[in-house]
Amino acid sequence: MSVIRLVAREFLGMFVDDGNLALLALVLVAAVAVAVKLLALPPLLGGALLLVGCLAILLQSVRRAARAVKR
Repeated sequence: MSVIRLVAREFLGMFVDDGNLALLALVLVAAVAVAVKLLALPPLLGGALLLVGCLAILLQSVRRAARAVKR
């Protein structure tokens, strides 16, 4: 049974290495989807928000990882 858990953990780890990064990306996508659907935000602006938001989240994650390696 431990082999199955190990395989499942490794499989999940391929997609979710940094839990905070994944959570923030999901929140960003949900927020932009709500803004486009309910607030009548133009889809092109929604796409731009996704791009800028994903880049900001990635930058924050890289900075956090660099600080962790530095210590």
